[in-house]
Amino acid sequence: MTEAPVPESITDFRLFDGKNSPQNIAVYGFGLGALFGASVILATTVHTPIPQFWLFLAALGAFHALEYIAIALFNPTKLKLDSFLLNHSPEYTTATVSGITEFLIEYFFFPQMKTWGLLNKIGLVLVIVGQLARTLAMFSAKSNFSHHVEYYKEDHHVLVTDGIYSLLRHPSYFGFYYWALGSQLMMMNPVCFIGFAVVLFRFFSERIQYEEQLLTRFFGQDYRNYKARTSTGIPLIK
Repeated sequence: MTEAPVPESITDFRLFDGKNSPQNIAVYGFGLGALFGASVILATTVHTPIPQFWLFLAALGAFHALEYIAIALFNPTKLKLDSFLLNHSPEYTTATVSGITEFLIEYFFFPQMKTWGLLNKIGLVLVIVGQLARTLAMFSAKSNFSHHVEYYKEDHHVLVTDGIYSLLRHPSYFGFYYWALGSQLMMMNPVCFIGFAVVLFRFFSERIQYEEQLLTRFFGQDYRNYKARTSTGIPLIK
């Protein structure tokens, strides 16, 4: 009696190998969902002196999960495990770790800085508004949205000017800008708040200028007209 062959899917069962495999998607999705759920519970139903820290972790979980979901729904041909944006760039990782580190250091040495008050609530509102704007941008643009700059106009590319794009010219950038600054205001991280503001302004001012050169090349006068009647919503970047 011959032994039944072992299914290839079992022998190739690998995790964290960078491939967009079902097991990796499941583990990443479960991890982000668990982070979001546990953090919301700790922030809202458990007596904690630092709800803002748990709300920040919940915001992180929601942000990365929604990034993947949007690409999976509307741009599946470009879907990768990197669409979670967990390892987006060394700069992003450094910024996230810096925010957490600053909060913990200041909470240990200056706990009076980390009480929950009006500024924390304003920061939370900015996080929510930023996330909603970015998610609406991805859902409005559909297959036209990409995590990377598109250097060539593809056949399916159209100039999106409806929905949130009728109000903001780069709503995904607007969303991330206020999400990031709001997260640091919510955690009352003065050093990271200032650092984020400087770095994000420099990055988006250069990125938007470059992208708009490409978009003008793609869509010509239509984009010039669209640009003239809309704003980025980011201070000092028209």
